[in-house]
Amino acid sequence: MPIINRVADLADEVTAWRRDFHENPELGYDVHRTAGIVAEKLKEFGCDEVVTGIGRTGVVGVIKGRTNTSGKVIGLRADMDALPILEATDVPYKSKTPGKMHACGHDGHTAMLLGAAKYLAETRNFDGTAIMIFQPAEEGGGGGDAMVKDGLMERFGIQEVYGMHNWPGVPIGHFAMRKGPVMAAADRFTITIEGKGGHAAYPHNCIDPVVVSAHVITALQTVSSRSVDPLESVVVSVCSVKGGDAFNVIPQTVTMLGTVRTLSSTVRDLAEARIRTIIENTCAAFGARATIEYNRGYPVTVNDAEKTDFVASVAKAVAGENAVATEFPPEMGAEDFSYMLEKRPGAYIFVGNGDTAGVHHPAYDFNDAATPYGVSLWAKIIETGMPAR
Repeated sequence: MPIINRVADLADEVTAWRRDFHENPELGYDVHRTAGIVAEKLKEFGCDEVVTGIGRTGVVGVIKGRTNTSGKVIGLRADMDALPILEATDVPYKSKTPGKMHACGHDGHTAMLLGAAKYLAETRNFDGTAIMIFQPAEEGGGGGDAMVKDGLMERFGIQEVYGMHNWPGVPIGHFAMRKGPVMAAADRFTITIEGKGGHAAYPHNCIDPVVVSAHVITALQTVSSRSVDPLESVVVSVCSVKGGDAFNVIPQTVTMLGTVRTLSSTVRDLAEARIRTIIENTCAAFGARATIEYNRGYPVTVNDAEKTDFVASVAKAVAGENAVATEFPPEMGAEDFSYMLEKRPGAYIFVGNGDTAGVHHPAYDFNDAATPYGVSLWAKIIETGMPAR
């Protein structure tokens, strides 16, 4: 496997960084320690410019190639935040903060991009400018959107942008990707059903919101089965139902929380419209009233076809022809790298994490054996996309 020799030499150092981040997880935008270390190391590496505070706590490092006759600027992005999960591993670098852990591998993402930054700052074997993007608050906080709104693309002249995420189940030394939609849009809803409460022994004097909620939940399943083309993808999940506190009292209200996942803007619009219609009319049929709060979250993550072909060719050069899947099925999870891909063409790539627990699981851990592959891919994207002259 043509892992870059210098990258292989850096593997132990990158692993040490990763494990330090793992021991000290931070949530959302509150990634001050992590961002501080990132900024300090980028300066140590000799980056031409290091900027903090982009998107509140994001960090950007600028590395110029030996020449810049191409005028090209490529961005590489990693996320820094952890999750509010109690870690269930027994690794020696286990989280020191109970209730917080790197259960999605952002510690590995940050360390790999730092490794690439060190290599690129040393060698500068490219013609153009590489932008190292370290983003906060991917886990629900919209840090990618915050960085974009803070002028990330315009300020640094980014022309194309790439993101990478580890993926359990994909073998170590392998990469996976696809053209078009690769991660879903993630919307959320809060439904409050108001009926008429009363004594459970006299239901005829009440409008039972618990019964109404059961009908609403069942009816919402028809969004997927009867409203959307079966060749399209949509998930509507009611994940929380709360109403009442006693065994003999019909409550006045029931509140339900849920999520909607889609892979196209057309289906996204259709799903929201159908959900509203189904809820309102089902409640009306029982004499109840519905209040719907529908919030759109991360948009669909869409890979540019040309850039996906490009990164696939680079991945094959790193891992071998048979170690790169280019028709990887789209995932119904969401990713706020989508905001960056809305502004600039690029691609989102999965790097194999091997046979490990899944992301967001308390027993998950980033596989350090993936590090040389991820760092090498980052480095080769820059060197291949902006070849030295």
